[in-house]
Amino acid sequence: MSKVLKEWFGVEKAVIAMAHFPALPGTPRYDPRLGIDGMRECMRRDVAALLEGGVDAIMFCNEDDRPYRFHAGFESVAVMTRIITELRPKDRPFGVDFLWDAFAPLAIAKATGATFIREVITGVYESDMGLWAPDAGEILRYRRAIDAENVHIFANITPEFASPLGERSVAQRARSAVVSSLVDAILIAGPMAGAEPDISWLLEAREAVGNQVPILLNTGARLDNIHRYLQVADGVIVGSSLKVDGYTWNPVDPERVKAFMSAVRQIRAES
Repeated sequence: MSKVLKEWFGVEKAVIAMAHFPALPGTPRYDPRLGIDGMRECMRRDVAALLEGGVDAIMFCNEDDRPYRFHAGFESVAVMTRIITELRPKDRPFGVDFLWDAFAPLAIAKATGATFIREVITGVYESDMGLWAPDAGEILRYRRAIDAENVHIFANITPEFASPLGERSVAQRARSAVVSSLVDAILIAGPMAGAEPDISWLLEAREAVGNQVPILLNTGARLDNIHRYLQVADGVIVGSSLKVDGYTWNPVDPERVKAFMSAVRQIRAES
């Protein structure tokens, strides 16, 4: 197992919890009656519940900007930066995710003090958004150009809503992402938000990269499966299962957060 997450988050088996933005201005589901202030207050309640429940880090994400696209609007970056600046945890790390423009979260992270982003930066995919071909070279050059090299890139190599083109295995893609594209952590996701991946994919990635970078479960973590996944993964990103009724678009359920973190603390004690 990689020990890097403990350096970054202060604990073994780190739990990064999602703080989902309601739909941002300019997107189809944006609610003008809620507005920016209402959006902030919805997120304030979610972030408070996650922190009080004991998660190790928060990741802010524009989850409800459906349907997703590859280029962030100026208004999205502006609103996310404002709200994250107001709600960022003072005593725990936090990160940024933008679906699906890897340049946007780097800019937001630079402005807000976030220490990591979650994105797809390698590979080519057929996806719900069409042909998806991120450019790791440009993304890392941008990170350097804006003096954001302290922002870790958590790279999803099995992205939701997409299928990879070509015949390379998960192991080959993981090793290439680390060796050639210089990512800081590997994420393994299921086919959509809240869906668990095949655990063999985490095992493949682990065998391919060893302890060079952390391997994290990116989707599908639940109270009833977290013990099994954390036998393989260094940490977990969790969102849907911490919501009311386990539904991605509902508010955070404080009791689900507490139960999930209690299970993780037990796993840590057994390790």
